[in-house]
Amino acid sequence: MITPHNIKIADYNYDLPKEKIALFPCDKRENAKLLIYENQQIKEDIFAHIANHLPNDSALIFNNTRVIHARLLLRKSTGAVIEVFCLKPVSPTPLHDEAFNVRGSCEWECFIGNNKRFKDTITATFPCGGDQMTLKVEKLTMLDNSAFLVRFSWMPEYLTFAQILESVGRIPLPPYIKREANPEDSNRYQTVYASEKGSVAAPTAGLHFTSDLLKTLKEKQIPMEYITLHVGAGTFKPVSESYIIHHTMHEETLFFYKKSIEHLLSLLSKRIIGVGTTTVRSLESLYWIGVKMERAKKQNKEIGNDCLTIDQWEVYEDLQNYIVTPENALQNILHYLKEHRLDGLYASTYLMIVPGAYQMKICKGIITNFHQPQSTLLLLISAFVGEKWKEIYTYALSHQFRFLSYGDVCLFV
Repeated sequence: MITPHNIKIADYNYDLPKEKIALFPCDKRENAKLLIYENQQIKEDIFAHIANHLPNDSALIFNNTRVIHARLLLRKSTGAVIEVFCLKPVSPTPLHDEAFNVRGSCEWECFIGNNKRFKDTITATFPCGGDQMTLKVEKLTMLDNSAFLVRFSWMPEYLTFAQILESVGRIPLPPYIKREANPEDSNRYQTVYASEKGSVAAPTAGLHFTSDLLKTLKEKQIPMEYITLHVGAGTFKPVSESYIIHHTMHEETLFFYKKSIEHLLSLLSKRIIGVGTTTVRSLESLYWIGVKMERAKKQNKEIGNDCLTIDQWEVYEDLQNYIVTPENALQNILHYLKEHRLDGLYASTYLMIVPGAYQMKICKGIITNFHQPQSTLLLLISAFVGEKWKEIYTYALSHQFRFLSYGDVCLFV
């Protein structure tokens, strides 16, 4: 029996030559190559024709998170450059949609590059719109995940933190794209439907959609819905342990509008296709939140905040003892929202989807880019297609597919 305890990350390795990693997007979003894996068969096309390859009963679910200008490069009076990489808000609010409207000062969890040289407060002046803005950055305390709590304060105080990041920050390209971000990246490393600020990495499967293509899908009466998972920097964290049971999964923040969950409930009879691994993790985490609410009911306990966080391994442990249909799981969540008079659900997930031990509960298809060797994202893909991932990736490598964030794309149905 396969369990998270006996999965070796070395079994999910492959040789990825540097020249196969796309450093720039293709000329047009929809011109990316498309690999289709269906009924154990591989074929290829271009993404512009994806509507021709979707099963008739498909429904597409997208992640509408928006990448923020999370990288701040600050120069000290000594000339040393300090990189402050904003991860997530802490104070005065941990909620992304509120944090960007904060004025005057705020505190965020951040990674700090060249940290040993960051001993004092850094003050810098930048143009912001038609004004000059003074930004003060203070390193407070080190956190458990090697990040730091950082306080930002600025003048004039009427500026929002969103305006600060847009003026001072840079788009955070993935670490394997070995170049500096250029002005074009602000557009191309962003989906055309991105609306909810908060990610430090793009949900890259969505980068291939255009407004015209979305219109075509709508005309073909393919249902679509949007959810939000803010992608964290941990998505690029390599699995350094020999067995994945020892790997610590990163936390990511989820948000579902009540109306989106209601729509999703109505779509469960269809083939739900997650656009990107972040969407898959979001939908599967939503199911397990509903299961935790079911458990609380059966134990005659109040549904507390613990139900709104999915830990890394709990879905493989005691939650497996609760047989809950996706319909009932979503109904549990809707009942909770109605009871608490909430318009949406905030939650967080550490869920790690691993091959052999995980069965998809909501997702019946995936649109996704090609992922790094020995990554948690490749484990998720293997959980869906099984050992065939090796054949799929071998085919892609030998047929001029481009890999990773700015690369080509797969459809698994």
